[in-house]
Amino acid sequence: MRTRHIRTPLPGPKAQALIARDAAVTSPSYPRDYPFAMSHGRGCEVWDVDGNRFLDFAAGIAVCSTGHCHPDVVAAIQSAAGKFLHISSDFWHEGQTRLAERVAAVAPMREPAMSFFGQSGTEAVEAALKLARYATGRSRFIGFLGGFHGRTMGSLAFTSSKYTQQRRFAPTMPGVTHVPYPNPYRPLFQGADQGKAVVDYIEQGIFRGNVPADEVAAVLVEPLQGEGGYLVPPDGFLERLRALCDRHGILLILDEVQTGIGRTGRMFACEHWRVQPDILTLAKGLGSGMPIGMMVARRQVMQAWPRGAHGNTFGGNPLCCAAALATLDLVEREYMGNAATVGAMFFERLQALQARHAEIGEVRGKGLFLAIELV
Repeated sequence: MRTRHIRTPLPGPKAQALIARDAAVTSPSYPRDYPFAMSHGRGCEVWDVDGNRFLDFAAGIAVCSTGHCHPDVVAAIQSAAGKFLHISSDFWHEGQTRLAERVAAVAPMREPAMSFFGQSGTEAVEAALKLARYATGRSRFIGFLGGFHGRTMGSLAFTSSKYTQQRRFAPTMPGVTHVPYPNPYRPLFQGADQGKAVVDYIEQGIFRGNVPADEVAAVLVEPLQGEGGYLVPPDGFLERLRALCDRHGILLILDEVQTGIGRTGRMFACEHWRVQPDILTLAKGLGSGMPIGMMVARRQVMQAWPRGAHGNTFGGNPLCCAAALATLDLVEREYMGNAATVGAMFFERLQALQARHAEIGEVRGKGLFLAIELV
């Protein structure tokens, strides 16, 4: 691996020209905080249009789980493209079935799993919300402050990591009650066990005095919270949340769009605590950069809705399925173990930095899902 190589002032002249052209024809809603116009990428390296080379520590936008343009993924896409670019969801194809079988084989669920296919994380979450309402006959949900689950109107109702994502879009989907996500470093409750305190608050504060538990279809939560601060919940939190859902007949939806597919050193982050969801949402790293999302559910839950209850146009696209199958091969064979090993090394070295610098308040994470909190 090489280090960065800068040939021009940043942004370079070609980047400036492209950014100016783009501003005239593209929505200004994209964040785009940095004047970076990309040309191509290989592995963990990316080049801008002026030939400057950088290291990509963000894996695209947490999607390039095997690096940029891994040869195995590219070859799988090319092979699939020679047969079909698109297949209607009204029909069957081998790639989609193989991917559903592959995910079912590794899904951390208490019974066989079934999958619904989409193009993104937010679509996977929307499908999970619809299924939860359909399967339970209930309308309400519990979400978590600081969470990010997408930007379409259903998933946006659960997203509270940045106010700008909600501003001037209200009302979003009704029926969502937000509770704090446990943060031992910045506790909101008295006592040492913030995870227990949050679950007790849901049981005693929300269910008894605000939202009846028998009206709640599901609890939607990130097993490790991403945009909310890369928070690692205390041991016991997810287990208690699972038990709470079981007591009240509520479905547990784990959003593993960012944490899944090996990023934390396990295929799914919930496996660190051996917690089994009723519904799981996947996207981002699943396709090594290709637009694919999946909503995975226990068979008994998925079979609640009949043919025609939900669907889409591009879900199960053959190129995306081929990319996902190649990605899972690589993650299982190499990258999941690498995330655990390199993540442990990073964690240890970050803790060494913390010991020397008072500005680092906390080091936290699992695998390569890591953060430092500056104070």
